[in-house]
Amino acid sequence: MTLEQLVAAELAEPVNPQVRAMAEAIVARYGKAARAVLFYGSCLREARLDGLMLDFYLIVSTYREAYGQGWLSFANRRLPPNVFPFEHGGLVAKYAVLSEADFARLSSSETRNVSVWARFAQPSRLIWAADSAAAARAAGAVAQAAPALLAAARPMLPEALTIDALWQDAFRLTYGAELRAERKERAGSVLSADPERYRRFTAPALAAAGLDATVDGDCVRFSATADRRRGEADWRRRRREGKMLTLARLAKASTTYAGGIDYLAWKINRHAGTAIEIKPWQRRWPILGAISLLPRLLRKGAIG
Repeated sequence: MTLEQLVAAELAEPVNPQVRAMAEAIVARYGKAARAVLFYGSCLREARLDGLMLDFYLIVSTYREAYGQGWLSFANRRLPPNVFPFEHGGLVAKYAVLSEADFARLSSSETRNVSVWARFAQPSRLIWAADSAAAARAAGAVAQAAPALLAAARPMLPEALTIDALWQDAFRLTYGAELRAERKERAGSVLSADPERYRRFTAPALAAAGLDATVDGDCVRFSATADRRRGEADWRRRRREGKMLTLARLAKASTTYAGGIDYLAWKINRHAGTAIEIKPWQRRWPILGAISLLPRLLRKGAIG
């Protein structure tokens, strides 16, 4: 099967009816601006959703159509995505908003930032689409993600390695390029959730990335050497830019999320291993409060 066929089949796999109902409730907020809803993350693998936070991407036609004019439209355009909390049917979720154009761009090698293509190189589901054209555009964007991941990772990989190591090393690089302090085994746990899926995707994704490689059983061999020095420079830049961008997005979330500055602290504590407590003045002026956290994060090495 081609990569596009694999992605289309995966996106079409069934989901819990509660997930579908929540996606449809999100769509109802945006009317004709809504184009597609994708479900992703660890909750894909969970049968019981109570107490978990579900993750969605809402794809819209344009930000102006989604929000009208004003801050939310400006913020989503300048620093995508906007992220919002959501509750429905006794479940909680957060959803990120991207335009069709931004989703296509951020899922591809056109951007250094790993945020979108690292997530959609992993399994996801297309829960809802406005029409067949919207479904096709969403699937086409998702199909770019795994090739973008492998193309970016290639200079940092050896000439021969196992399929498991290929994906583990690639995901490990992306975790270092955001404001995260994930467990060392996190990249392995992503793979171990569905190893056969990644084996099916390996050869088609390498071909779509334009990488000359052979897959023989469990072994991947690259036919040409890569520029390791350039790769190291690229990933240093991704880490530096990605962590700062993550902080900027979290600061922005303090204005879009109810109790956003507390969400920001929770997110940083979870991913950077800190123990930040929010002061009353930081809740009163959340953007300044978010900026004030930067020196502590620098000292602890969460950003660098």
